[in-house]
Amino acid sequence: MTTIESEVRDGAKLDYSAGFGNEHHSEAVPGALPVGRNSPQRAPLGLYAEQHSATAFTEPRAHNRRSWVYRIRPSAAHPEFRPFRDGNLRSAPVDDGVADPNRLRWSAPPLPDVPVDFVDGLFTVGATGNVLQRSGIGIHWYLATKSMTDRYFADADGELLLVPQLGGLLLHTEYGRLRVRPGEIAVIGRGVRFRVDLLDGGARGYVCENYGQAFTLPELGPIGANGLAGPRDFLYPVAAFEDRDATVQVVQKFGGRLWAADYDHSPLDVVAWHGSHAAYKYDTARFAVMGTVSFDHPDPSIHTVLTSPTDTPGQANADFVIFAPRWLVGEDTFRPPWYHRNVMSEFMGLVTGVYDAKAEGFEPGGASLHNMWSAHGPDAETFEKASAQELVPQKIDDTLAFMFETRWPVVTTALAREAPFRQRNYDSVWSGLRRRMTC
Repeated sequence: MTTIESEVRDGAKLDYSAGFGNEHHSEAVPGALPVGRNSPQRAPLGLYAEQHSATAFTEPRAHNRRSWVYRIRPSAAHPEFRPFRDGNLRSAPVDDGVADPNRLRWSAPPLPDVPVDFVDGLFTVGATGNVLQRSGIGIHWYLATKSMTDRYFADADGELLLVPQLGGLLLHTEYGRLRVRPGEIAVIGRGVRFRVDLLDGGARGYVCENYGQAFTLPELGPIGANGLAGPRDFLYPVAAFEDRDATVQVVQKFGGRLWAADYDHSPLDVVAWHGSHAAYKYDTARFAVMGTVSFDHPDPSIHTVLTSPTDTPGQANADFVIFAPRWLVGEDTFRPPWYHRNVMSEFMGLVTGVYDAKAEGFEPGGASLHNMWSAHGPDAETFEKASAQELVPQKIDDTLAFMFETRWPVVTTALAREAPFRQRNYDSVWSGLRRRMTC
């Protein structure tokens, strides 16, 4: 059962279907969706029936993701795809990559000073795993200064988790439209075609390209039935199609490379659909943060929004973790994140505000990478302040940081290592940590 939620922003109304992983159904024209069967001899309105299978047919029902779409032309009606320029986009395994044990940090990359759309503006920080074996992730920035008009994109290598940091996006997908602004996230399913309109003239954000199992909600364990990200707060698009005859370019990422073909029509011609594979958005302000009400504080896994599991329980291919506004009330507790060495690799970004473990240098739009077993934690200034502060209840309300965490080391690209906005003095933030032992 799904419910419809409406959103009015930027002078326009969009409707959404609510519920994570539900069997959603939607039709832009009444009568376009068949009733009681998926592939009738003649689909309604002269449409073509087509199934999108994002999992193997025989995967368990709870994990199976597929959708039926009813479109003006079948996806098979396209010319040959040919190799296309990769620009600043890379995939695992990264040819020029280094699995670097050093702590790395970048300032916010500047927006291009020429017109660049979402596809051409993708910039890879690093990757792990192998796209051909459907394991690991790619980590990218997107930097865009113009909308995609006669251009569309699809990623056959993985689903795309978008974290806007600057400027809003209107995502036109095969399944309908999603409007996403900083503070919200969007996930575009593997292989789903889409184009991106910019709502504010320029846009910057982060992308986790998930090669592995699709993102799902983490188990809650002892928390019980409620808390963290609620399934009903994930919003899926309702059907909205383009019936357009024109020459357009469709760019596809496949096998770690970009390919392109010129179509004579828009590929977003789905008039109706039903199923569980699509695209969706989530407002991080709806995340129910959990924390201690006594002493110490829980592991950061308590802030997980989405997880891509592996065959090893608890060791994620990717976790998406947020550090949202919250109260700190722990008694006799060092309240910022502790000093840490981790078997998981951590890529962090900042959407807005200040991150409570770094007083300086970690800016909105920037990022840090602490590969597995890299020692990290609060800088010297944060440590001194937190060690001496009065432990009254404290509200952290000017922040939204996040983490892409993975079980494998992240191999950084030459692009990222040599970028002019990389902070090459990052290690110095810990140089003020002095010997404090008193006996």
